[in-house]
Amino acid sequence: MGKKKRPFYRIVAAESRRARDGRFLEVLGTYNPIEVPAVVTVKEERLSHWLNEGAEPSDTVVPCSPRSASPTSIAREKPART
Repeated sequence: MGKKKRPFYRIVAAESRRARDGRFLEVLGTYNPIEVPAVVTVKEERLSHWLNEGAEPSDTVVPCSPRSASPTSIAREKPART
């Protein structure tokens, strides 16, 4: 996404078995670092859904995700596996 010297990124849910730039399951939001301040849009409901399904956010996405859907808050809500 984006153009030369104009970066624009999608936040997506993807399977770990797929290529990094390959097919993805769903677009969860966007990140535009050119705007001042940087603009991050996230579908919080869908992000929470994928985190509850067991998705693990990348190190790049964790700072961009809203606090209500952060992986640590989701991990605390999940029951312990037995």
